[in-house]
Parts: sequence; structure tokens; C-alpha cells
Amino acid sequence: MKQNEAVKALGALAQDSRLAAYRLLVQAGEEGLAVGEIAARLKVPGATLTSHLNVLRNAGLVRDEREGRVIRCRADYARMNALLAFLTENCCGSDAASCTPTCAPTRRKRP
Repeated sequence: MKQNEAVKALGALAQDSRLAAYRLLVQAGEEGLAVGEIAARLKVPGATLTSHLNVLRNAGLVRDEREGRVIRCRADYARMNALLAFLTENCCGSDAASCTPTCAPTRRKRP
């Protein structure tokens, strides 16, 4: 990933509702979520969510597919991994031991 692409992706995530929508899609897995379901879970009006999803799409973080009358959104995991790789590619210089996570991520229970 190039620096300008990373800046665009990070900028897209630098807003509460967009970050929440993206995290929701990451948690949903490859199945993704229908736009209506995202709106209901986040309690965000449809027009507002559409705007937020457009920003995430333009940054390459989210892709969508029409399934009849439903638009299903999915996180683009390859793009997410590219962003993480970009952010950590020079991590800790030659001291790889200090780059290991201090704690493992935990799975949050769904409400």
C-alpha cells in the first residue's frame, strides 16, 4: 500500500459512525451485512449511512453487492490487511520481540 492510500483509508476511519460501521462489517465476516441491518444496529438514518459507506467505499475498505432488492456490504479484508502491513512494516527496527502484542484481542459477545 502506498502512503497516499493509507492516508485515505485512515481518513475514512477517522469518524465515529464510519469506524463503527467498518468494525461491524469486519465482525460480520465474509457474509457481510445488508445496509438496512447496518443502519438498524448503529441507529443511523439511511441517508447518513449511505454517505458514510460511500466514504469507506472510496477508500477501498468496503465493497458491496446487490442481491435483489438488498445491498450487502462487506469489509475488504485484503485492503484492511494491506493497511495494517503498511502501518507495521518498519515496526521496532530490528527488535521484532518488542512488536509482539502485549495482549491478545478478545472476542466481544454479541448483544
